[in-house]
Amino acid sequence: MSPTPYLELEGVAAHLGERRVFDNLSLRLNLGEHTVVLGPNGAGKSALVKLISREIYPVVQQGSSLRLFGDRTVNLWQLRQRIGLVSSDLERLYNPAVRATDVVLSGCFGSVGIGRSQNPTPAMQQQVAELMEQLGLLELATERFGQLSEGQRRRLLIARALVHKPDVLVLDEPTNALDLKARHQLLELMRQLSSSGTTLLLVTHQIEAVIPEIQRCVMLKAGELMADGPCHHVLTSAKLSNLFETPLQLLEANGYRQVLPG
Repeated sequence: MSPTPYLELEGVAAHLGERRVFDNLSLRLNLGEHTVVLGPNGAGKSALVKLISREIYPVVQQGSSLRLFGDRTVNLWQLRQRIGLVSSDLERLYNPAVRATDVVLSGCFGSVGIGRSQNPTPAMQQQVAELMEQLGLLELATERFGQLSEGQRRRLLIARALVHKPDVLVLDEPTNALDLKARHQLLELMRQLSSSGTTLLLVTHQIEAVIPEIQRCVMLKAGELMADGPCHHVLTSAKLSNLFETPLQLLEANGYRQVLPG
């Protein structure tokens, strides 16, 4: 059986603010295929995430198209139920005083925090409690978001993204600003999620964040597709040196990878 795509870009041009990020990007990402989009700052990774979440739209031009789950037009509420997103941008939107439980509950409404008009049902509250227990977050339920560590906040946002049991979980630079313990805990959580039926899309510039379960690597550089294929073919010292424009040596151990100066 041929794979089912959740994202199809054909000849897409797009702007991020005033900057034109893509001129002619074509890319297809498939359900069931854990993928990393790798590239330096300015490569277009954030723009790609925003295209997927419909925060930005491609330039309308002949021969260009963007499809999500096979459709050109997308209902945003339905999209939020099928694609969960974890990003630093989302983290910064939360009021530091909001309770940890309400961060996760807000995912039920696709909102940032719980407003006065939003009344979580007992079923929602039960689901959130079970999800927080599953992710080892239940003891943080009454804590304030701003008092939590970076790693705890990141795991809460992952719980928020999972409330609808999405088909795809987009992790945008999930290990940024984490210390070693928090980073390893997050990587272990990602490994657990990889076998849960949710497709992972990891977007990062950090080789160390690529868990062994990631099957495919897409390299972006200056808004262009530089390489695309199985990780064991694409993640090489030569390709990484070219991507980041500095000599690098790739090391592998237990399915993980690190880079040293070449």
